[in-house]
Amino acid sequence: MTNRVLDDAVLTKLKDELLRKRAELLAVSTGARPLPEAADVNSRQGDLADQASGNNEVHIALKLKQTDAKILQAIEEALVRMEKGTYGICRDCGEPVALPRLNAIPWTRVCITCKEKQSA
Repeated sequence: MTNRVLDDAVLTKLKDELLRKRAELLAVSTGARPLPEAADVNSRQGDLADQASGNNEVHIALKLKQTDAKILQAIEEALVRMEKGTYGICRDCGEPVALPRLNAIPWTRVCITCKEKQSA
């Protein structure tokens, strides 16, 4: 299947953006953003409020790492779709994904209409 949605210049720009974001996420995942010291259960110091705050920091840091991993996976899938020639085609309805949506979220799998249906 050939990519019927995007011309080569737009596709190249979006691929560059995907590669930039992938490199950014990989740099973060290699330890540039360690978990807060509060992650160490042996470092329980301070009152209950301090400990709760520390627990929240750990929870937030873990959620960020999970989100980064999901985005990284979506980026890898988008790059595969580019190679296959199916990038920019909605996974759910088969219609082209609008260019403004691809510019905003180049790793998206679905058009805005299908995403709204998922969120409803």
